[in-house]
Amino acid sequence: MAQELSEKELLKMEVEQLKKEVKNPRALISKTGKEIKDYVEAEAGNDPLLKGIPEDKNPFKEKGGCIIS
Repeated sequence: MAQELSEKELLKMEVEQLKKEVKNPRALISKTGKEIKDYVEAEAGNDPLLKGIPEDKNPFKEKGGCIIS
């Protein structure tokens, strides 16, 4: 699709996109970084990747073993 458009049309699309993006509210990374860190630390106890999955609730637990004879 982009190959069918002229350079002027592509630049016009880019300007329109930039106009949309400039309206987005911005936040300081020093503030949002702390908020993300606090959230991750608060939810760490519920994270199955950190605390593991109980064997009885693990849907990927092997049903049987492999026997080599």
